[in-house]
Amino acid sequence: MADQDLFSATPVDHPDLQPPLAVRMRPSTIEEVRGQADVLRAGSPLRRLIEGHAGAAGPLSAILWGPPGTGKTTLAHLVAQAAGRTFVELSAVTAGVKDVRAVMERATQERSLHGRQTVLFLDEIHRFSKAQQDALLPGVENRLVILVAATTENPSFSVIAPLLSRSMLIRLTSLDDAQVGDVIDQALQDERGLDGGFELDPAAREHVIRIAGGDARRALTTLEAAAGVALDSVPAGREGDTVAITLAVAEQAVDQAAVRYDKTGDQHYDVASAFIKSMRGSDVDAALHYLARQLEAGEDPRFIARRIVISASEDVGMGDPTALQTAVAALHAVAQIGMPEARIILAQAVVHNALAPKSNAAYNGINAAIADVRAGHGGAVPAHLRGSSYSGAAQLGHGVGYRYSHDEPNAVGPQQYLPDDLVEAEYYRPSDRGWEERLGPRWRELRAIIRGTRPGR
Repeated sequence: MADQDLFSATPVDHPDLQPPLAVRMRPSTIEEVRGQADVLRAGSPLRRLIEGHAGAAGPLSAILWGPPGTGKTTLAHLVAQAAGRTFVELSAVTAGVKDVRAVMERATQERSLHGRQTVLFLDEIHRFSKAQQDALLPGVENRLVILVAATTENPSFSVIAPLLSRSMLIRLTSLDDAQVGDVIDQALQDERGLDGGFELDPAAREHVIRIAGGDARRALTTLEAAAGVALDSVPAGREGDTVAITLAVAEQAVDQAAVRYDKTGDQHYDVASAFIKSMRGSDVDAALHYLARQLEAGEDPRFIARRIVISASEDVGMGDPTALQTAVAALHAVAQIGMPEARIILAQAVVHNALAPKSNAAYNGINAAIADVRAGHGGAVPAHLRGSSYSGAAQLGHGVGYRYSHDEPNAVGPQQYLPDDLVEAEYYRPSDRGWEERLGPRWRELRAIIRGTRPGR
Protein backbone atom coordinates (compact mmCIF):
# COMPACT_ATOMS: atom_id res chain seq x y z
CA MET A 1 0.00 0.00 0.00
CA ALA A 2 1.35 3.46 -0.91
CA ASP A 3 1.90 6.00 1.83
CA GLN A 4 -0.93 8.21 0.62
CA ASP A 5 -3.34 5.25 0.73
CA LEU A 6 -2.28 4.39 4.24
CA PHE A 7 -2.92 7.91 5.50
CA SER A 8 -6.22 8.35 3.69
CA ALA A 9 -7.73 4.99 4.62
CA THR A 10 -10.31 5.08 7.40
CA PRO A 11 -9.85 3.13 10.63
CA VAL A 12 -12.71 0.88 9.51
CA ASP A 13 -10.71 -0.27 6.47
CA HIS A 14 -7.30 -0.80 7.97
CA PRO A 15 -7.44 -0.39 11.77
CA ASP A 16 -4.12 -2.10 12.42
CA LEU A 17 -2.11 -0.22 9.78
CA GLN A 18 -3.21 3.29 10.57
CA PRO A 19 -1.06 5.80 12.39
CA PRO A 20 -2.89 7.29 15.39
CA LEU A 21 -5.70 9.69 14.58
CA ALA A 22 -3.75 12.55 16.17
CA VAL A 23 -0.88 11.91 13.74
CA ARG A 24 -3.14 11.65 10.70
CA MET A 25 -4.88 14.91 11.61
CA ARG A 26 -1.69 16.88 12.23
CA PRO A 27 -2.07 20.27 10.48
CA SER A 28 -0.01 20.64 7.31
CA THR A 29 -0.50 24.41 6.99
CA ILE A 30 -0.67 27.37 9.35
CA GLU A 31 -4.35 27.79 8.47
CA GLU A 32 -5.17 24.36 9.89
CA VAL A 33 -3.59 25.10 13.27
CA ARG A 34 -6.14 25.64 16.03
CA GLY A 35 -5.34 28.11 18.78
CA GLN A 36 -2.03 29.98 19.16
CA ALA A 37 -3.41 32.96 17.20
CA ASP A 38 -1.15 35.37 19.06
CA VAL A 39 2.16 33.65 18.33
CA LEU A 40 1.09 32.93 14.73
CA ARG A 41 -0.17 36.42 13.92
CA ALA A 42 1.06 38.01 10.71
CA GLY A 43 4.61 39.28 11.12
CA SER A 44 5.27 37.44 14.39
CA PRO A 45 8.73 35.88 14.78
CA LEU A 46 7.35 32.33 14.72
CA ARG A 47 5.25 32.96 11.62
CA ARG A 48 8.19 34.50 9.82
CA LEU A 49 10.27 31.47 10.76
CA ILE A 50 7.59 29.13 9.41
CA GLU A 51 7.22 31.16 6.22
CA GLY A 52 10.95 31.00 5.59
CA HIS A 53 11.79 34.65 6.21
CA ALA A 54 15.18 35.43 7.72
CA GLY A 55 16.66 38.51 9.28
CA ALA A 56 20.02 39.99 8.46
CA ALA A 57 21.80 37.30 10.43
CA GLY A 58 19.50 34.44 9.46
CA PRO A 59 16.58 32.74 11.23
CA LEU A 60 16.54 32.41 14.98
CA SER A 61 16.07 29.17 16.86
CA ALA A 62 12.93 28.73 18.94
CA ILE A 63 11.92 27.08 22.18
CA LEU A 64 8.26 26.12 22.20
CA TRP A 65 6.90 25.96 25.72
CA GLY A 66 3.39 24.82 26.49
CA PRO A 67 1.15 22.06 27.81
CA PRO A 68 0.73 18.79 25.89
CA GLY A 69 -1.39 18.86 22.77
CA THR A 70 -0.93 22.55 21.95
CA GLY A 71 0.91 22.04 18.66
CA LYS A 72 4.62 22.04 19.49
CA THR A 73 5.48 19.15 17.16
CA THR A 74 3.16 20.48 14.48
CA LEU A 75 4.82 23.89 14.51
CA ALA A 76 8.25 22.28 14.28
CA HIS A 77 7.15 20.39 11.16
CA LEU A 78 5.79 23.60 9.68
CA VAL A 79 9.13 25.33 10.25
CA ALA A 80 10.84 22.49 8.40
CA GLN A 81 8.55 22.81 5.40
CA ALA A 82 10.10 26.07 4.26
CA ALA A 83 12.03 25.66 1.03
CA GLY A 84 15.64 24.59 1.30
CA ARG A 85 15.48 23.06 4.77
CA THR A 86 16.39 19.58 5.98
CA PHE A 87 14.42 18.24 8.93
CA VAL A 88 15.96 16.14 11.69
CA GLU A 89 14.02 15.02 14.74
CA LEU A 90 15.49 13.89 18.07
CA SER A 91 13.89 13.02 21.37
CA ALA A 92 15.72 14.04 24.50
CA VAL A 93 14.45 10.84 26.11
CA THR A 94 16.67 8.66 23.91
CA ALA A 95 19.24 10.99 22.30
CA GLY A 96 22.59 11.97 23.75
CA VAL A 97 25.61 14.16 23.01
CA LYS A 98 26.79 11.72 20.33
CA ASP A 99 23.50 12.10 18.46
CA VAL A 100 23.66 15.89 18.68
CA ARG A 101 27.19 15.92 17.26
CA ALA A 102 26.12 13.65 14.42
CA VAL A 103 23.35 16.10 13.54
CA MET A 104 25.82 18.98 13.56
CA GLU A 105 28.16 17.12 11.21
CA ARG A 106 25.32 16.34 8.85
CA ALA A 107 24.13 19.95 9.01
CA THR A 108 27.61 21.14 8.04
CA GLN A 109 27.54 18.89 4.99
CA GLU A 110 24.06 20.01 4.02
CA ARG A 111 25.07 23.65 4.18
CA SER A 112 28.45 23.20 2.46
CA LEU A 113 27.41 20.80 -0.31
CA HIS A 114 23.80 21.69 -0.95
CA GLY A 115 23.26 25.13 0.60
CA ARG A 116 20.41 23.81 2.75
CA GLN A 117 19.60 24.74 6.31
CA THR A 118 18.92 22.03 8.87
CA VAL A 119 15.99 22.22 11.26
CA LEU A 120 16.65 20.18 14.39
CA PHE A 121 13.48 19.42 16.30
CA LEU A 122 14.36 18.36 19.83
CA ASP A 123 11.37 17.09 21.77
CA GLU A 124 11.33 17.27 25.57
CA ILE A 125 14.49 19.36 25.81
CA HIS A 126 13.96 19.62 29.58
CA ARG A 127 15.17 16.02 29.80
CA PHE A 128 18.58 16.98 28.43
CA SER A 129 21.30 17.48 31.04
CA LYS A 130 23.36 20.67 31.15
CA ALA A 131 26.21 18.93 29.31
CA GLN A 132 23.84 17.73 26.59
CA GLN A 133 22.37 21.20 26.19
CA ASP A 134 25.87 22.65 26.05
CA ALA A 135 26.52 20.46 22.99
CA LEU A 136 23.78 22.35 21.15
CA LEU A 137 25.29 25.78 21.72
CA PRO A 138 27.90 25.95 18.91
CA GLY A 139 25.41 24.91 16.26
CA VAL A 140 22.75 27.32 17.52
CA GLU A 141 25.16 30.23 18.01
CA ASN A 142 26.65 29.83 14.51
CA ARG A 143 23.17 29.17 13.09
CA LEU A 144 24.41 25.93 11.67
CA VAL A 145 21.01 24.53 12.68
CA ILE A 146 17.65 26.10 13.37
CA LEU A 147 16.82 24.53 16.71
CA VAL A 148 13.14 24.08 17.43
CA ALA A 149 12.96 22.65 20.93
CA ALA A 150 9.75 21.63 22.67
CA THR A 151 9.13 21.47 26.39
CA THR A 152 6.19 21.21 28.76
CA GLU A 153 8.27 22.63 31.62
CA ASN A 154 9.20 26.22 32.34
CA PRO A 155 12.45 26.83 30.40
CA SER A 156 13.64 29.11 33.19
CA PHE A 157 14.07 25.98 35.30
CA SER A 158 14.94 23.42 32.63
CA VAL A 159 16.95 25.12 29.86
CA ILE A 160 20.41 26.59 30.34
CA ALA A 161 20.65 30.39 30.14
CA PRO A 162 23.06 30.54 27.16
CA LEU A 163 20.64 28.51 25.05
CA LEU A 164 17.68 30.60 26.16
CA SER A 165 19.46 33.81 25.22
CA ARG A 166 20.12 32.52 21.70
CA SER A 167 16.54 31.45 21.01
CA MET A 168 13.06 32.88 20.78
CA LEU A 169 10.89 31.71 23.64
CA ILE A 170 7.41 30.95 22.30
CA ARG A 171 4.73 30.39 24.93
CA LEU A 172 1.87 28.19 23.70
CA THR A 173 -1.44 27.97 25.53
CA SER A 174 -4.05 25.27 25.93
CA LEU A 175 -6.87 25.29 23.40
CA ASP A 176 -10.23 26.58 24.54
CA ASP A 177 -13.35 24.41 24.32
CA ALA A 178 -14.44 25.87 20.98
CA GLN A 179 -11.05 25.14 19.42
CA VAL A 180 -11.01 21.59 20.75
CA GLY A 181 -14.52 21.18 19.33
CA ASP A 182 -13.26 22.32 15.92
CA VAL A 183 -10.48 19.73 16.08
CA ILE A 184 -12.99 16.99 16.89
CA ASP A 185 -15.45 18.05 14.18
CA GLN A 186 -12.75 18.15 11.53
CA ALA A 187 -11.47 14.69 12.52
CA LEU A 188 -14.99 13.25 12.22
CA GLN A 189 -15.38 14.42 8.60
CA ASP A 190 -11.86 14.67 7.17
CA GLU A 191 -10.76 11.79 4.94
CA ARG A 192 -7.52 11.64 6.92
CA GLY A 193 -9.60 11.02 10.03
CA LEU A 194 -12.86 9.16 10.50
CA ASP A 195 -14.12 10.23 7.07
CA GLY A 196 -17.78 10.66 8.03
CA GLY A 197 -18.13 7.10 9.28
CA PHE A 198 -19.14 8.10 12.81
CA GLU A 199 -21.71 10.40 14.37
CA LEU A 200 -20.83 11.94 17.73
CA ASP A 201 -23.75 12.67 20.04
CA PRO A 202 -23.74 16.24 21.47
CA ALA A 203 -23.41 14.92 25.03
CA ALA A 204 -20.53 12.68 23.99
CA ARG A 205 -18.89 15.61 22.20
CA GLU A 206 -19.07 17.72 25.37
CA HIS A 207 -17.59 14.83 27.36
CA VAL A 208 -14.64 14.45 24.97
CA ILE A 209 -14.00 18.20 25.09
CA ARG A 210 -14.06 18.19 28.89
CA ILE A 211 -11.78 15.17 29.09
CA ALA A 212 -9.29 16.83 26.71
CA GLY A 213 -8.63 19.74 29.04
CA GLY A 214 -7.37 21.92 26.19
CA ASP A 215 -5.17 19.16 24.75
CA ALA A 216 -5.90 18.55 21.05
CA ARG A 217 -3.95 15.30 21.00
CA ARG A 218 -5.85 13.93 23.95
CA ALA A 219 -9.14 14.93 22.34
CA LEU A 220 -8.27 12.99 19.18
CA THR A 221 -6.98 10.02 21.15
CA THR A 222 -10.20 9.93 23.17
CA LEU A 223 -12.28 10.24 20.01
CA GLU A 224 -10.37 7.40 18.36
CA ALA A 225 -10.81 5.18 21.41
CA ALA A 226 -14.52 5.95 21.53
CA ALA A 227 -14.83 5.15 17.83
CA GLY A 228 -13.20 1.79 18.46
CA VAL A 229 -15.61 0.97 21.29
CA ALA A 230 -18.58 2.04 19.17
CA LEU A 231 -17.38 -0.02 16.23
CA ASP A 232 -17.13 -3.13 18.37
CA SER A 233 -20.81 -2.81 19.27
CA VAL A 234 -22.10 -2.64 15.68
CA PRO A 235 -24.48 -5.57 15.03
CA ALA A 236 -23.56 -8.06 12.34
CA GLY A 237 -24.84 -7.06 8.93
CA ARG A 238 -24.80 -3.30 9.66
CA GLU A 239 -21.09 -2.69 9.29
CA GLY A 240 -21.59 -0.12 6.51
CA ASP A 241 -23.89 2.17 8.51
CA THR A 242 -22.79 5.37 10.20
CA VAL A 243 -21.73 4.41 13.70
CA ALA A 244 -23.09 6.39 16.65
CA ILE A 245 -20.74 7.41 19.46
CA THR A 246 -22.92 7.95 22.51
CA LEU A 247 -22.05 9.43 25.87
CA ALA A 248 -21.96 5.95 27.40
CA VAL A 249 -19.48 4.85 24.74
CA ALA A 250 -17.28 7.90 25.28
CA GLU A 251 -17.31 7.35 29.04
CA GLN A 252 -16.42 3.71 28.56
CA ALA A 253 -13.50 4.62 26.31
CA VAL A 254 -11.95 6.95 28.87
CA ASP A 255 -13.03 6.62 32.48
CA GLN A 256 -11.19 9.52 34.05
CA ALA A 257 -9.86 12.88 32.95
CA ALA A 258 -6.11 13.21 32.93
CA VAL A 259 -4.85 15.52 35.61
CA ARG A 260 -2.63 18.05 33.88
CA TYR A 261 0.16 18.38 36.36
CA ASP A 262 3.88 17.63 36.27
CA LYS A 263 5.45 17.20 39.68
CA THR A 264 8.79 18.55 38.47
CA GLY A 265 7.66 21.10 35.93
CA ASP A 266 5.74 24.25 35.33
CA GLN A 267 2.36 22.83 36.36
CA HIS A 268 3.89 21.90 39.70
CA TYR A 269 4.70 25.55 40.38
CA ASP A 270 1.45 26.91 38.91
CA VAL A 271 -0.87 24.63 40.90
CA ALA A 272 1.13 25.05 44.11
CA SER A 273 1.03 28.82 43.63
CA ALA A 274 -2.74 28.81 43.05
CA PHE A 275 -3.13 26.61 46.13
CA ILE A 276 -1.29 29.07 48.39
CA LYS A 277 -3.03 32.10 46.92
CA SER A 278 -6.46 30.51 47.36
CA MET A 279 -5.83 29.91 51.07
CA ARG A 280 -4.48 33.45 51.37
CA GLY A 281 -7.57 34.79 49.62
CA SER A 282 -9.88 32.86 51.99
CA ASP A 283 -11.49 30.89 49.12
CA VAL A 284 -11.80 27.53 50.82
CA ASP A 285 -13.44 25.88 47.79
CA ALA A 286 -10.62 26.88 45.46
CA ALA A 287 -8.03 25.82 48.03
CA LEU A 288 -9.61 22.37 48.30
CA HIS A 289 -9.76 22.12 44.51
CA TYR A 290 -6.03 22.74 44.14
CA LEU A 291 -5.35 20.39 47.04
CA ALA A 292 -7.30 17.70 45.18
CA ARG A 293 -5.40 18.35 41.94
CA GLN A 294 -2.08 17.93 43.67
CA LEU A 295 -3.15 14.75 45.44
CA GLU A 296 -4.72 13.20 42.32
CA ALA A 297 -1.53 13.93 40.38
CA GLY A 298 0.50 11.99 42.95
CA GLU A 299 2.13 14.95 44.68
CA ASP A 300 3.96 14.07 47.86
CA PRO A 301 1.51 14.95 50.69
CA ARG A 302 4.47 16.02 52.83
CA PHE A 303 5.29 18.72 50.28
CA ILE A 304 1.70 19.97 50.50
CA ALA A 305 1.80 19.90 54.30
CA ARG A 306 4.96 22.02 54.33
CA ARG A 307 3.26 24.61 52.11
CA ILE A 308 0.34 24.73 54.53
CA VAL A 309 2.69 25.32 57.48
CA ILE A 310 4.33 28.21 55.64
CA SER A 311 0.96 29.72 54.78
CA ALA A 312 -0.21 29.40 58.38
CA SER A 313 2.63 31.64 59.48
CA GLU A 314 3.05 33.91 56.46
CA ASP A 315 -0.60 34.63 55.68
CA VAL A 316 -2.51 33.86 58.89
CA GLY A 317 0.15 34.63 61.45
CA MET A 318 -1.10 36.17 64.65
CA GLY A 319 -4.53 36.71 63.11
CA ASP A 320 -5.12 33.16 64.38
CA PRO A 321 -2.05 31.61 66.05
CA THR A 322 -3.82 28.25 66.28
CA ALA A 323 -3.61 27.87 62.49
CA LEU A 324 0.10 27.17 62.81
CA GLN A 325 -0.60 24.58 65.49
CA THR A 326 -3.07 22.82 63.18
CA ALA A 327 -0.66 22.99 60.25
CA VAL A 328 2.29 21.60 62.21
CA ALA A 329 0.09 18.83 63.63
CA ALA A 330 -1.00 18.01 60.06
CA LEU A 331 2.63 17.90 58.92
CA HIS A 332 3.50 15.31 61.56
CA ALA A 333 0.29 13.33 61.12
CA VAL A 334 0.69 13.09 57.34
CA ALA A 335 4.21 11.74 57.75
CA GLN A 336 2.93 9.02 60.07
CA ILE A 337 -0.27 8.08 58.27
CA GLY A 338 0.28 8.55 54.55
CA MET A 339 -2.29 8.40 51.78
CA PRO A 340 -5.17 8.04 51.26
CA GLU A 341 -6.18 9.07 54.81
CA ALA A 342 -3.69 11.95 54.75
CA ARG A 343 -6.03 13.80 52.38
CA ILE A 344 -8.49 14.28 55.28
CA ILE A 345 -5.84 15.76 57.56
CA LEU A 346 -4.57 18.06 54.83
CA ALA A 347 -8.12 19.18 54.07
CA GLN A 348 -8.69 20.13 57.71
CA ALA A 349 -5.53 22.23 57.79
CA VAL A 350 -6.43 23.85 54.46
CA VAL A 351 -9.91 24.76 55.69
CA HIS A 352 -8.43 26.24 58.90
CA ASN A 353 -5.96 28.37 56.94
CA ALA A 354 -8.52 29.52 54.41
CA LEU A 355 -11.16 30.53 56.96
CA ALA A 356 -8.82 32.07 59.54
CA PRO A 357 -8.44 35.86 59.92
CA LYS A 358 -5.39 36.91 57.92
CA SER A 359 -2.37 38.88 59.08
CA ASN A 360 1.03 39.16 57.45
CA ALA A 361 2.32 41.52 60.14
CA ALA A 362 4.94 39.05 61.42
CA TYR A 363 6.00 38.27 57.83
CA ASN A 364 6.36 41.97 56.98
CA GLY A 365 8.11 42.60 60.29
CA ILE A 366 10.93 40.11 59.74
CA ASN A 367 11.35 41.24 56.13
CA ALA A 368 11.68 44.87 57.21
CA ALA A 369 14.18 43.95 59.92
CA ILE A 370 16.27 41.90 57.48
CA ALA A 371 16.19 44.78 54.98
CA ASP A 372 17.62 47.14 57.62
CA VAL A 373 20.36 44.66 58.54
CA ARG A 374 21.32 44.16 54.89
CA ALA A 375 21.38 47.92 54.41
CA GLY A 376 23.98 48.20 57.17
CA HIS A 377 21.70 49.56 59.87
CA GLY A 378 22.07 48.32 63.43
CA GLY A 379 25.05 49.50 65.40
CA ALA A 380 26.63 47.98 68.45
CA VAL A 381 24.46 46.15 70.96
CA PRO A 382 23.73 48.56 73.83
CA ALA A 383 26.27 48.01 76.61
CA HIS A 384 23.68 47.23 79.27
CA LEU A 385 22.36 44.31 77.16
CA ARG A 386 25.73 42.71 76.54
CA GLY A 387 26.80 39.54 78.27
CA SER A 388 28.25 40.14 81.72
CA SER A 389 28.88 36.64 83.04
CA TYR A 390 32.53 36.39 82.04
CA SER A 391 35.59 37.83 83.84
CA GLY A 392 36.35 41.39 82.90
CA ALA A 393 32.88 42.16 81.53
CA ALA A 394 32.15 44.63 84.34
CA GLN A 395 35.32 46.60 83.57
CA LEU A 396 34.02 46.99 80.01
CA GLY A 397 30.69 48.26 81.26
CA HIS A 398 28.79 45.25 80.02
CA GLY A 399 25.48 44.77 81.82
CA VAL A 400 25.80 47.99 83.77
CA GLY A 401 22.43 49.71 84.07
CA TYR A 402 20.41 46.73 82.88
CA ARG A 403 16.91 46.67 84.38
CA TYR A 404 15.63 43.19 85.17
CA SER A 405 12.15 43.07 83.68
CA HIS A 406 10.66 40.89 86.43
CA ASP A 407 11.46 43.58 88.97
CA GLU A 408 9.37 46.10 87.05
CA PRO A 409 5.61 46.65 87.45
CA ASN A 410 3.84 44.08 85.27
CA ALA A 411 7.31 42.78 84.27
CA VAL A 412 7.95 45.57 81.80
CA GLY A 413 9.81 48.83 82.19
CA PRO A 414 11.53 51.55 80.18
CA GLN A 415 14.76 50.38 78.60
CA GLN A 416 16.57 50.68 75.27
CA TYR A 417 16.82 47.35 73.47
CA LEU A 418 17.53 48.38 69.88
CA PRO A 419 20.89 49.76 68.71
CA ASP A 420 21.21 53.55 68.77
CA ASP A 421 20.55 54.02 65.05
CA LEU A 422 17.32 52.02 65.18
CA VAL A 423 15.71 53.24 68.37
CA GLU A 424 12.64 54.46 66.46
CA ALA A 425 12.24 51.35 64.28
CA GLU A 426 8.77 49.80 64.16
CA TYR A 427 8.85 46.44 62.40
CA TYR A 428 5.79 44.75 63.86
CA ARG A 429 2.55 46.51 63.04
CA PRO A 430 -0.41 44.39 64.13
CA SER A 431 -3.49 44.27 61.99
CA ASP A 432 -6.98 44.85 63.33
CA ARG A 433 -8.15 41.34 62.43
CA GLY A 434 -8.69 38.21 64.50
CA TRP A 435 -6.42 37.63 67.47
CA GLU A 436 -4.28 40.63 66.53
CA GLU A 437 -7.18 42.95 67.15
CA ARG A 438 -6.47 42.34 70.83
CA LEU A 439 -2.70 42.25 70.45
CA GLY A 440 -2.48 45.66 68.78
CA PRO A 441 -3.47 47.81 71.76
CA ARG A 442 -1.29 45.73 74.08
CA TRP A 443 1.78 46.09 71.86
CA ARG A 444 1.26 49.83 71.50
CA GLU A 445 1.08 50.15 75.29
CA LEU A 446 4.17 47.96 75.79
CA ARG A 447 6.12 49.91 73.18
CA ALA A 448 5.22 53.19 74.91
CA ILE A 449 6.43 51.88 78.31
CA ILE A 450 9.65 50.40 76.89
CA ARG A 451 10.52 53.56 74.97
CA GLY A 452 9.51 55.88 77.78
CA THR A 453 6.81 57.65 75.79
CA ARG A 454 3.86 56.57 77.94
CA PRO A 455 2.02 59.59 79.39
CA GLY A 456 2.92 60.22 83.01
CA ARG A 457 6.27 58.42 82.92
